[in-house]
Amino acid sequence: MTSLTTGNAKQYGNSQNLAARARLQSQYTVSDRPWFPWIASHLPLKAGDKIVDVGCGPAWFWEAVADTVPHNLDLTLTDLSQGMVDEAMQRCASLPFVSVNGSVADAAALPFEDERFDGVVAMHMLYHLADPARAVADMFRVLKPGGFLAITTNGTNNMRRLYALTTVFGGTPHDPAAAAFGFTQAEKLLQEQFGNVKCYVHPAHMVVTDPNDVYLALTSFPPGDQAGDDQLSAFKEAIRSAFAEDGGVLNVQKESGLFLAVKG
Repeated sequence: MTSLTTGNAKQYGNSQNLAARARLQSQYTVSDRPWFPWIASHLPLKAGDKIVDVGCGPAWFWEAVADTVPHNLDLTLTDLSQGMVDEAMQRCASLPFVSVNGSVADAAALPFEDERFDGVVAMHMLYHLADPARAVADMFRVLKPGGFLAITTNGTNNMRRLYALTTVFGGTPHDPAAAAFGFTQAEKLLQEQFGNVKCYVHPAHMVVTDPNDVYLALTSFPPGDQAGDDQLSAFKEAIRSAFAEDGGVLNVQKESGLFLAVKG
């Protein structure tokens, strides 16, 4: 199993690079229910629950769903990046939770006592870890009996049309996150640790109308952010050709999912 650990400190010191990718997702995804509300609809949250978000990033999720989840949640936000924790805390400060705390933390060595939380959320972050199994074991440790772990990741068919364009500067023709920790690995690992797992796949696709958003998103992380001028010119041409082939837009299939497990 590989991971996407190279350059994480630079990539996630703040939300700038993440925002370029998030814009592509938020602007062009076509679905009956947007991603964040769809996730929230599957989480077994109860009034008064203590929840820890591991790898919280800038806490866009909680901002998006604050009005649809129980308001009296006790929320703890953790990330390996101090910049992300600071931004997450600032974003959540005015949201209707009973308590919001922030902590810089390693997902594989959480600074919390055993059986502290009713739920652990880890969204699109386990593929960044060298040892996801160790992190899942520690998340299991901090869960109360009956508590849930919710993780999200991508499948191997996620946005292949986009990733194929990155081969001009040495990228892979498939989602590197799915290769590092995709559906198969997520289901296997949670089954081994918890003895149960449920998988939900978000029904969605993308219709991208602005080629520049593709360019910005796919050059916001390696190897695109290190590509030379000739490679970037070739990349722009590949994008132009793909849009022309689809009649001025780019149709992209998505494959992202939520995996839920409960501690017995």
